[in-house]
Amino acid sequence: MRMGIVGLPNVGKSTLFNAITKAGAECANYPFCTIEPNVGVVAVPDERLDKLAEIYHPEKVTPAVIEFVDIAGLVKGASHGEGLGNKFLSHIREVDSIIEVVRCFENSNIVHVDGGINPIRDIETINLELIFADMETIEKRLDNAKKKLKADKKYQEEIDLLEKIKKCLEEGKPARSLNLNEEERLLIKDSFLLTMKPILYVANVSEEQLSQAENDKYVKQVVEYAKSENAEAIALCVKIEEELASLEEAEQKEMLGALGLEESGLDKVIKASYDLLGLMSFLTAGEPEVRAWTIQKGTKAPKAAGKIHSDIERGFIRAEIVSYDDLIREGSINNVKEKGLMRSEGKDYIMQDGDVVVFRFNV
Repeated sequence: MRMGIVGLPNVGKSTLFNAITKAGAECANYPFCTIEPNVGVVAVPDERLDKLAEIYHPEKVTPAVIEFVDIAGLVKGASHGEGLGNKFLSHIREVDSIIEVVRCFENSNIVHVDGGINPIRDIETINLELIFADMETIEKRLDNAKKKLKADKKYQEEIDLLEKIKKCLEEGKPARSLNLNEEERLLIKDSFLLTMKPILYVANVSEEQLSQAENDKYVKQVVEYAKSENAEAIALCVKIEEELASLEEAEQKEMLGALGLEESGLDKVIKASYDLLGLMSFLTAGEPEVRAWTIQKGTKAPKAAGKIHSDIERGFIRAEIVSYDDLIREGSINNVKEKGLMRSEGKDYIMQDGDVVVFRFNV
């Protein structure tokens, strides 16, 4: 799964990417420093793997991963090709979800492309460009559907949906703010609307703002805006996160303690991104490897088995499952079996987050 990191120039977008991936994307105090998207693959923090490793002593531990893409900064007029608009829009179409970095800190040494600090203005600058791009997509599809309606009345349902989305966009609201049902989402899925993509707003604050971020006026604006369009928002100090990312684990814990934080903001971003995409992990454990496997929530056992190998899905017989909590409490798989806590599940079983599983199959 790919998360696209977007934002106006000089809001901390590439610094966040650096901190998340430790990939060293170039940062500079001028617009369009990032032109081609930088890509980094990041482990999803999961303390369960460490606990399982204590039980199984595996040769390796493999976490679930998520891919982050650092996309060029955006300016007004991107939907008409201004700045690097065409590149921006094409890159954002290729990601599954969006992280939008919003500047909430004051710093006279770092120029703001539109002048002073105004989070809502900045959010709307980007969102309106995405809305304009979606309007063009919707209008083309609407014209096409109306032509086909003459020959087939089934297109009326599509026209009604397109008209509803068009009205929403004309009001300056993203398509995700509509509470579309599953049938409507499937009908519009192949239009790849930019404003339908799930979004996480990251309010980038200064170190001084961080301790009282939830009461900060700028952060509150971002949180309220996110709620209005069925989105999520979190506050973090990107500069601190970059410093944390450069430290060893013990030093990170020491710095977090000094700051009064239980976990890094980056862990929050990664976990929130994972949730945003409707993902979860099931686990496999043994001496060769302890591993987290990424699946969509609601995935049935055979499809989950296919993440490991297509042969396992094709020859699926059953899934032998124990919950992570039961396994950790009992301390070993033998204790789990003795207490009857191992379950045998069939093809209709819907996987749960943290299931520790062995798939039985025959090919």
